[in-house]
Amino acid sequence: MIDAHWHSILAAIPQLVAMTADAAYAHLVAAQEAQRTVLRGFTTVRDVGGPAFALKRVIDESRVAGPRIYPSGAMISQTSGHGDFRFRSDVPRTAQSDLSAAEKAGISAIADGADEVLRRVREQLMLGASQIKIMGGGGVASAFDPIDAIQFTEREMRAAVEAATDWGTYVCVHTYTSAGIKRALDSGVQCIEHGQLADEDAVKRMADAGAWWSIQPFLQDEDSNVYTAAEQVKNQGEIALGTVRAIEMGRQHKVKMALGTDILFNPAGTATQGKQLAKFARWYDNAEVLRLLTSGNAELLRLSGGRNPYPAKLGVIEADAYADLLVLDGNPLANIALIGDPERTMKLVMKDGVIHKNTIAA
Repeated sequence: MIDAHWHSILAAIPQLVAMTADAAYAHLVAAQEAQRTVLRGFTTVRDVGGPAFALKRVIDESRVAGPRIYPSGAMISQTSGHGDFRFRSDVPRTAQSDLSAAEKAGISAIADGADEVLRRVREQLMLGASQIKIMGGGGVASAFDPIDAIQFTEREMRAAVEAATDWGTYVCVHTYTSAGIKRALDSGVQCIEHGQLADEDAVKRMADAGAWWSIQPFLQDEDSNVYTAAEQVKNQGEIALGTVRAIEMGRQHKVKMALGTDILFNPAGTATQGKQLAKFARWYDNAEVLRLLTSGNAELLRLSGGRNPYPAKLGVIEADAYADLLVLDGNPLANIALIGDPERTMKLVMKDGVIHKNTIAA
């Protein structure tokens, strides 16, 4: 299976720890989580924010077990945007100011103006990004930016798209609202992350543009990321209602959909990765959920073009494809919940011909 929206470095560590601990600690925790990720049956992930380059390398070199990683590197954010993790006491920023903790760690990169966006995008491409992630609107996890805020001007977004296109790849954008989606599409962005507050016109625009819609089962239930601030809880509720409408409209207008989890700063939540994705059976039949999690998400990954770090076929069982195989105790076509209980149901996990788990004989 493939998770189209994952944070390899940030999923299994609390936000405060991610921003304050030694970088080596965060990466060691991430390596431990990577091993658990592949044992849950996820042999590939698209990492849409965080310094995952070193983790990708050690996994590719077979030094630790883990999924293939399509890294975005630092999330590119404007000042006050969804990737600006500074405190009020850290502003104003001047030419003599130090980088913020998140920027030093490679979690985010703050850029204002088209020239600065170009620089930050090119830095991530230099480090090996397979696609670029920019922040085009507010979010739930951040402290200061309202969820309805539109972030980055069209000129700034176009700078990111131009730099990525010149490098043979694409830009994905974090945004929830119709206005944010439309600005991103006008700027040439090819993949919308989230978009749960889209109206029908924005959904039609995505379909007409042939853009991808990377969506998550944000349902404000027992498996959701945990927030305590009143405004964050309120936003989370609005997005949960929007999730239902968004998926229904995406299906109706035949938008290219990709499925992911976006488990973030939630150590206890990572174990629910498969369980959360099984919830898409509310809108799709079981076979279609499995197709979207395999060959469907793989189609999105191919958008990286020349920057695709894994050029063989993914998400299919056929000649010349990567030899990824899951064997389950039961039939997921009849019971999709099986993918959400990997410790019990996944009897064999193979990635690229290497067996990571085999309890069939037992």
